[in-house]
Amino acid sequence: MPIAKYQPFMKRSIKKVAVLGSGVMGSRIACHFAGIGLPVLLLDMVPAGAKESTKAVERNKLVNDALQAAIKSNPSPVFTKSVVNKIKTGNFDDNMKEIADYDWVIEVVVERLDIKQLIYNEVEKYRKPGTLITSNTSGIPIHLMAEGRTEDFKKHFCGTHFFNPPRYLRLLEIIPTPYTNQEVVDFLMHYGDLYLGKTTVLCKDTPAFIANRIGVFSIMSIFHIMEKQQLSIDEIDALTGPIIGRPKSATFRTADVVGIDTLVKVAKGVADNCPTDEARATFQIPSWLEQLITNNWLGDKTGQGFFKKTKSAAGKEILTLNLSSMEYGTRVKPKFASIEAAKPVEDLKERIKMLSAATDKAGNFYKAFHASLFSYISFRIPEISDEVYRVDDAMMAGFGWEIGAFETWDLLGVAKTVEAMKSSGYGVAPWVEDMLASGATSFYKVENGKRLFYDVATKLYKPIPGGEAFLILKNHSDNLVWKNSACKLYDIGDGVAGFEWSTKMNSIGGEVLEGLNKAISIAEEKFNGLVIANDGPNFSAGANVGMIFMLAIEQEYDELDMAIRMFQNSMMRLRYSNIPVVTAPHGLTLGGGCEMNLHADKICAAAETYIGLVELGVGLIPGGGGTKEFALRAGDELHEDEPETNTLKKRFFAIATAKVATSAYESFDMGILRSGQDEVILNIGRRIAEAKKSAIELYEQGYTIPQPRKDVKVLGRAGLGAMLAGINGMWRANYATDHDALVARKLAYVMCGGDLSEQSLVSEQYLLDLEREAFLSLCGEKKTLERIQSVLKTGRPVRN
Repeated sequence: MPIAKYQPFMKRSIKKVAVLGSGVMGSRIACHFAGIGLPVLLLDMVPAGAKESTKAVERNKLVNDALQAAIKSNPSPVFTKSVVNKIKTGNFDDNMKEIADYDWVIEVVVERLDIKQLIYNEVEKYRKPGTLITSNTSGIPIHLMAEGRTEDFKKHFCGTHFFNPPRYLRLLEIIPTPYTNQEVVDFLMHYGDLYLGKTTVLCKDTPAFIANRIGVFSIMSIFHIMEKQQLSIDEIDALTGPIIGRPKSATFRTADVVGIDTLVKVAKGVADNCPTDEARATFQIPSWLEQLITNNWLGDKTGQGFFKKTKSAAGKEILTLNLSSMEYGTRVKPKFASIEAAKPVEDLKERIKMLSAATDKAGNFYKAFHASLFSYISFRIPEISDEVYRVDDAMMAGFGWEIGAFETWDLLGVAKTVEAMKSSGYGVAPWVEDMLASGATSFYKVENGKRLFYDVATKLYKPIPGGEAFLILKNHSDNLVWKNSACKLYDIGDGVAGFEWSTKMNSIGGEVLEGLNKAISIAEEKFNGLVIANDGPNFSAGANVGMIFMLAIEQEYDELDMAIRMFQNSMMRLRYSNIPVVTAPHGLTLGGGCEMNLHADKICAAAETYIGLVELGVGLIPGGGGTKEFALRAGDELHEDEPETNTLKKRFFAIATAKVATSAYESFDMGILRSGQDEVILNIGRRIAEAKKSAIELYEQGYTIPQPRKDVKVLGRAGLGAMLAGINGMWRANYATDHDALVARKLAYVMCGGDLSEQSLVSEQYLLDLEREAFLSLCGEKKTLERIQSVLKTGRPVRN
């Protein structure tokens, strides 16, 4: 019998982690490990004034203050507040010996080699052989830190560069030294991906590794293009933000957040340590940037940088720095014809192509920027990475780019772009010319649902390693089963269908509901299971409130009634289909998007899923079965040993306060995800593959069609009286407006089953009818329409 291939990482497990250094990164790395359930030891120095003290509270003040600052920071570094209890604090002098009991020691002290070496001297005294020891350095060569250490230390040492904030930025760069065991590298790549939810990228030990090397080049290149084309800070940030799939912080706001001194330090580090870099001049610091350093205008950390917040009689205002005069002035919203034309285009790839082809100032900027970027990344292969996909992974996960640099180059046409680059004076690496000469026209291609990359070393297309765990629906375009203008149904293999839709913010309207019903019908006929997911930034921001507003303002109540019935019926169709339906939410999953998940057989949610029933914010109640489902679950949760209204109140207030879970873990406490049934997927890229696996498991376990409930326990007047008393108290204390109280009373009425004289058993349809009637009545309220209109105009409801 053949022996299974040895998996080196399988023999190692991580039960406890020690983090040395509690600064901004150290404390947040500790929080992230605690968030996945591990006990963490967080150590730092004894404060100078407490060296002679014997009191732990004084000796641990530095580490405790740092941890508390992290916990209170926004955004929160933890999935739920309770995980902080898993972090034990201490100091280097008293507690370093405890690392003998820990499986992984992560050093996150100040970026000075001499100080790191002192810490490693202490670590060597206490760590047990075989323990992982890694550094979070972003600038010191990893091999220098390993020099002079014992053989066992060297074998188990490498760089693990997290990005700040560690919970939200998905990149984890793994940087081995020549001494690092391959088993350690394989383990960290696997562990970071599966258990920490990271995009793990293997890097060479080159200055700034991958993400900062390309990211800082990108920023410095923009600075130089900006000077040449005489563009302003406000114009650059308008050009380099969400319009091209980059974060809202764009270029200059990002620099303020990161710290202008940090940006300059990395740029100078590359210029000093990469003498053969063909674009070394790009890393030279412009005089105005040097002036900011001299002025100590370093960004958010000093209160001003490229932007400055001020207070006046009119309120808070953000001013922009004029780089010519070095004075702050009122921000100016730039106007570019091509940007205005591209804004309505939802498809990012189409938008980028439009903008890059434009002939105005914006188009000229994009041409110059892309030429500079594409030239630079071509020469970084194989210097910083042997594979193109690692560069793209690093930029998307570390800098928040929605589309990678090589992928963007593919999008704009490699051969066509190379010719334009050459005519503009930008060269490309010889391997790109060789690739084109061989007949290969792109860096990536998709075959049989698998994404392949062009391997420079072998000149062949190869599957991206581990790609089977990252199911991307669009990669199955060759197996499209059905589509309408908003939705697509794919055959994603192994008897499972995948359903997605693409609308603005993935809102749910008539076409999406039509598509969902069609998908379920086809899946019931031809498949064993259905996965509902998408590859957009968010699962769904909810129902199409624009359509609701239009019907309500025109008083088309019959049409509105039909629309609500369709939504309810679609959710019930999903719930009672004859095949298992599994959802894979991520990002914003609000209102109708939440209701869709509430009716699935199983939810495989990304850890970063912000889910909730938020309809109260616009003066409505959940009308797509959400109110019914919460009432049903509250009835199932009633316990004899506690007041009957407690469970109902908890669910009522979750809706009445429009509460949104700050993570998938928190949604368990809210009663949206179900313990023992639903699961959280740490790596957002794995959620669709895990949902597919769950659909197969449910089918193979002998999936039985559930039956509509006719035994939902509701409290009637007894529960309603308690609810109304609570609402009245909130109103009297001015926590709720008159309209808030009106909506809350209608919500309470539905969740208690209406005006029933005693506790009763009712059907789901009975509750759906109450829910729909309440929803319709609220659509006729002037203040509800004012709130909806405010959301449509400004993105926020008015408080009325």
